[in-house]
Amino acid sequence: MKPFAYLRPGSVAEAVRAGAGHPGARFLGGGTNLVDLMKLGVESPALLVDVTRLPLDRVTPTADGGLRIGATVRNSDLAAHPDVRRRYPALSQALLAGASGQLRNTATTGGNLLQRTRCPYFQDVSKPCNKRTPGSGCPAREGAHRDLAVLGHSQECVATNPSDMAVALAALDATVQLHGPEGERTVPVTDFHRLPGDNPDQDTVIRPGELLTEVVLPPPPDGAVSLYRKARDRASYAFALASVAAVLGVRDGRVERVALAFGGLAHRPWRARVAEDMIRGAQPVEDVLTRAVDAELAAATPLRDNGFKVVLARRLAVAALTELGSRTGSA
Repeated sequence: MKPFAYLRPGSVAEAVRAGAGHPGARFLGGGTNLVDLMKLGVESPALLVDVTRLPLDRVTPTADGGLRIGATVRNSDLAAHPDVRRRYPALSQALLAGASGQLRNTATTGGNLLQRTRCPYFQDVSKPCNKRTPGSGCPAREGAHRDLAVLGHSQECVATNPSDMAVALAALDATVQLHGPEGERTVPVTDFHRLPGDNPDQDTVIRPGELLTEVVLPPPPDGAVSLYRKARDRASYAFALASVAAVLGVRDGRVERVALAFGGLAHRPWRARVAEDMIRGAQPVEDVLTRAVDAELAAATPLRDNGFKVVLARRLAVAALTELGSRTGSA
């Protein structure tokens, strides 16, 4: 047992001061990932700052018609929220595709975004891992990498981001609000997680002492529809081999609005900008969608055993976009 200190702050400001004042501090929400990593010896915080009693557990409308989601809103509550189910179905579907019912009842919005990779080398402290110990190596590249990255990886790391929710938020153009010693700032979800590069130990752009306090969804585009689809090894409680969140709006037979994000393929949710540019303004028909998705996935560099993920992601994306096109009556 490694001893650690515990603090239950009375305000966001107190939590930030505690986090900034203790380099080994970690913010504790539901604990469904952090506590597991502590048991494995991957994480050994000197201080746990429990933020679950802070007033960050509400979902409220924004002035422009969007939604503001507190960082400690439970995944199950967010998935079931009437406004989320009606106006942002891709988000509700992504949440319900993740983990088990028991875990969703505990896991929080902020914790979901901050969960760490499930790469087996990262979770096994007897193995080298650049994400856990920079400079020690990445045995996954030549070892067990079937479930790992095909996009955006580096010589230093081939881990994937495990979040389903983050993929939907990326397609929905959500932002995250961060409070830190230097004040508040807003970061798009698409820029929140980092690609590994030479510093795979840095999962996100969060600065020391910063606390994620809320996620903000913009109002959904008029007439647009969305969905989330996930492929995994079994029907429940499994991380994505590949997943896709898609948003589509069509006017006069042409795509006016499109957003596409992949999960399970990279170190962060992969927003498919190349595909979106090719689809926007075109008819949402299968050959157009297929060419666009193929152009996006041309950047993939699969390893020895995970090339199947490219094919899987292609089929998921084309099927999702085709389905959304049919819902608009335009395909």
